[in-house]
Amino acid sequence: MRAIALFMCVAAMAVASPAAAEPADPPQVEVIGGSRAGAGEFPWMVRLGNGCAGTLVRSQYVLTAAHCVSRTGANSSISVRGGSADLGSGKTFQVRSSHVWRARGFSDVTRGDDWAVIRLSRPVGVPVVALPSGGGLDGGTLTAVGWGATREGSRAQQRYLRKVQVPFVGDGTCGKIYRSHGYGFTDSDMICAGDLAHGGKDSCQGDSGGPLLRRDGTRWVQVGIVSWGVGCGRAAYPGVYTQVSHFAADINAAIEEKPARG
Repeated sequence: MRAIALFMCVAAMAVASPAAAEPADPPQVEVIGGSRAGAGEFPWMVRLGNGCAGTLVRSQYVLTAAHCVSRTGANSSISVRGGSADLGSGKTFQVRSSHVWRARGFSDVTRGDDWAVIRLSRPVGVPVVALPSGGGLDGGTLTAVGWGATREGSRAQQRYLRKVQVPFVGDGTCGKIYRSHGYGFTDSDMICAGDLAHGGKDSCQGDSGGPLLRRDGTRWVQVGIVSWGVGCGRAAYPGVYTQVSHFAADINAAIEEKPARG
């Protein structure tokens, strides 16, 4: 799900808050369990050169997590690779970023607003994922996808894209779990998923910024963005994702906002 250095930073912020109890473990922003994705199953998945993931939501725009980028503004430093579930394939494309929009309210993952849009230097000719028009798909059986680690504590990135089905966990339950251990949780900004009974299925380190998906007929809709959690696949801690339906209007507004020339 998530980047190690970031989690250390988040943990420090959480401990510093006088209103919060000391967290048991630092939150982590990685796919545990599941299986290899089929070729062409998720054609809009992309890998960022900084270790995060993202999705093509327009031919020239990538949706990712705010904690995966530094700030809003012109930015040509992020390399984006996609076009194949196999990152070692000769079929992949690689393109640079040209501009980044980071959510204005973002400060750390446990406080929400964890989304960002990256404009690419050119359009790419692959399909895009649908964004929700409301919260009606925020529930049921969801699917996390990524090239991240397949076990907690590993920093190894995968060559082949993986997917795992994870059940939705309601805000009341998820918020209670994290708040009781001293973490912040914003119901309106976050959606949770994980196997509370057995664990073993989750996104993991290196999956940050990637999607949480819900099937809607014949299409996939992105309902979440991999944001944070504690460990990977722990039954006691479901994965926490940015709730895309809450930010869909802001995401679309960022895409429509043309960067100033200069």
